[in-house]
Amino acid sequence: MKTSLIGTMLALGLALPGAAAAQAYPAKPLRLIVTFAAGGGADFAARALAPKLGEALGQPVVVDNRPGANGALGADLVAKAAPDGYTLLLGAAGTLVVAPHLGANMPFDPMKDLAPVGLVAVSPFVVTLHPSIQANSVRELIALAKASPGKINYGTSGTGGSPQLATELFKSMTGVNMVHVPYKGLAPALTDLIGGQIQVVFADVGLVKGHIAGGKLKGLAVTSATRTAAMPELPTVAEAGVPGYAAGTWYGILVPAGTPPDIVARLSADTRRALAFAEVKASFVSQGMEPAASTPEQFSGYLRDEYAKWGKLIRDTGIKAQ
Repeated sequence: MKTSLIGTMLALGLALPGAAAAQAYPAKPLRLIVTFAAGGGADFAARALAPKLGEALGQPVVVDNRPGANGALGADLVAKAAPDGYTLLLGAAGTLVVAPHLGANMPFDPMKDLAPVGLVAVSPFVVTLHPSIQANSVRELIALAKASPGKINYGTSGTGGSPQLATELFKSMTGVNMVHVPYKGLAPALTDLIGGQIQVVFADVGLVKGHIAGGKLKGLAVTSATRTAAMPELPTVAEAGVPGYAAGTWYGILVPAGTPPDIVARLSADTRRALAFAEVKASFVSQGMEPAASTPEQFSGYLRDEYAKWGKLIRDTGIKAQ
């Protein structure tokens, strides 16, 4: 009798760890790593999404800012985390599909060490001009630039940043010659654009919408594949005369490679559910972002396409990070 009781107790004891491991996911709070400091676009997207994602999952989603090395520090932390679905990355285009082509010393491989969950948002630029420039459309800007090669200066947030890549893609697809003037951020570039020291900036919607409305700057088109709800009156660059053109930045959720497919599927479904809330959409639009829900398969294909697209442009133009 005693032997039978001990055997039963041992069996129950051995079963307990298995039962704990098999409990429904998620069983504890999740951490969403943001690879940039608080206050930027990535941080905003994460904090707009996290509460509703937490509601959908039934566990809190805690935003954890880990800036450094143009996003590589935080992304590496996620790439090396346990693949259990509790450490998520709010990844950005610059870190995942641009930096690897700029000679950056990446401590991980974005295409191998991370598993895509879903796209979250895209953030286009506005082709923005000083009001004195005699061009009121993309076609007119192209004609003006071709008539005066090397005479139009465009400002960016710095060499190798998304605004430069978006402008260089425009140049390569239209055959125009505009001179790059790098700044330490888009804010000083826009100050010089308003002052007339430079003529063109491909700038975030949220940074220039007010200046355009007030007549200090002129907006010609948005760089995204579709029009943006924040400035629906503006055509896309593709609509305005450059078919196939699309650029900007984007944010998406990824997890460590090796995370079980059922957990990835759950995270993806609940991310899409969170993005469908009207208040989340409105919050994104207020910052010039567009919600962009996707499946893991769609996001994986998008990543591959973006990686190849920007890699080719960087090789063709010889852009080097500074």
